[in-house]
Amino acid sequence: MVGKPAEAAAGPRASAAPWAARPERGSARLLAIMIWLSLRLGRPLARTLLYGITAYFFTFAPTARHHSREYLRRALGREPTAGDAFRQIFAFASTILDRLYLVRGRFGLFDVSVEGEELMRGILASGKGAFLLGSHLGSFEMMSAIGRHQPGLRVAMAMYAHNASQVAALFAGGDAANAPEIIPLGRVEAMLRIRDCLDQGKFVGMLADRSLEEAPAQVVSFFGRPALFPSGPMRAAAALRRPVIFMTGLYRGGNRYHVVFRQLADFSQPAPAGREAAVRLAIERYVALLEQLCRSDPYNWFNFYDFWHGAPAARAGAVRGAGA
Repeated sequence: MVGKPAEAAAGPRASAAPWAARPERGSARLLAIMIWLSLRLGRPLARTLLYGITAYFFTFAPTARHHSREYLRRALGREPTAGDAFRQIFAFASTILDRLYLVRGRFGLFDVSVEGEELMRGILASGKGAFLLGSHLGSFEMMSAIGRHQPGLRVAMAMYAHNASQVAALFAGGDAANAPEIIPLGRVEAMLRIRDCLDQGKFVGMLADRSLEEAPAQVVSFFGRPALFPSGPMRAAAALRRPVIFMTGLYRGGNRYHVVFRQLADFSQPAPAGREAAVRLAIERYVALLEQLCRSDPYNWFNFYDFWHGAPAARAGAVRGAGA
């Protein structure tokens, strides 16, 4: 959520990832105004503005609405209504607004429950670091709220620099102590910095649900259809022999979030069937958990594009661009 792929096969290849090519909607001025009002009005009043913003995007983003309906049909197991699509967009807008308060250290605004806290404490106590794999499901930024209660928990985010958005740039004005260290991927020194962070006992966070053009990927069945998932994050964890933890902060309405930590793999232990098989199995576990949480919290899915693009005829388990 599996056939046996040939490790060196070229496998299926997608055209340019649609999420990477799509420009972000909105303007820097509008976002700046929204931030200014939110910080002065406070969260309860700022949330009332979200209804108008949600209505705007619901009305003037028909393509995103179409892809939202395709996803919701699978996650809900029924034909979605307009209210379902509106609720998904509103949940997305809510997590964006809450990111603003998180980077400014206003953790007391939120009621956060945690699943898997003991797992994180154990890895933190080992001092060996681990990979945190997230997705565009819920809020990865809620990790900062958890870190406030765990002395010594430090997170470095590995991401592609060209994906930095207007939103991220404007939110960068927050408290630097609440912002994670950023490791730009696609540079020669990226893996060295990731290794150094892990050696310092840090967690390295990556989002692992969007494939990028010709980057290595694995085809896995997701809601009954083949979809491409990047294999790079899991391969990096295997090469550096580190545990891999799934993490998400599920938005549950109002000021409530439920943070989930679950172990996907521990590459520090020998893999009886070999590293390639262990990587494939770990990716399948990631996708299975992602689908499970999409069913339990369907409005937390924030990929508003054709997620199954690029792998319509690919066999689940096949590998694209294999290689460690």
